[in-house]
Amino acid sequence: MATSTARPASRNWSLPNILTYARVAAVPLVAGFMFWPREPWARWTALAIYVAAAITDFLDGYLARAWAQQSSLGRMLDPIADKLLVSAVILMLVANQTIAGATLWASIVILCREILVSGLREYLAELRVPVPVTAVAKWKTAAQLVALGFLIIGPSGEAILPASMKTGIVLLWVAAILTLYTGWDYMKASYDSVGND
Repeated sequence: MATSTARPASRNWSLPNILTYARVAAVPLVAGFMFWPREPWARWTALAIYVAAAITDFLDGYLARAWAQQSSLGRMLDPIADKLLVSAVILMLVANQTIAGATLWASIVILCREILVSGLREYLAELRVPVPVTAVAKWKTAAQLVALGFLIIGPSGEAILPASMKTGIVLLWVAAILTLYTGWDYMKASYDSVGND
């Protein structure tokens, strides 16, 4: 009996899961530093934490597969951590007006898709229907993460990388377009399962 309870506990505290926990913990830190958008040091600090969190997004899944340390907790928490980070950053960028005007629509598309796919995954999990991550979805995630990185640093990055703001906006629109495609793709792939309930 002691063996069966010890194993899940150790799996929950494996390095891949610890990296996922760290990504969740990074969300309030990134958002907190983004409260001072006029302070270059705050933007650079937020970017540093964000980049570290984005790296854990790649590492936790890679290490879990490489070391055969995949767990139910990790599979559940990993996409939640991603969505928390992306949603918090987008909301802060809108609040400090780094994202404004027509680009707000790109943000709305991305946030709506995150909510839609989360609900869809939860529903299909009850039916034991897998929702695979496609190659296009991975490209969407990459474009989204890079776009938000450029936008976090915002005007403070222009001195080092001219047109960094424009690059961030363009990549955010690319991510939004890919978001529409992947959202529709997921809906189409799961239509039969949803419709039969």
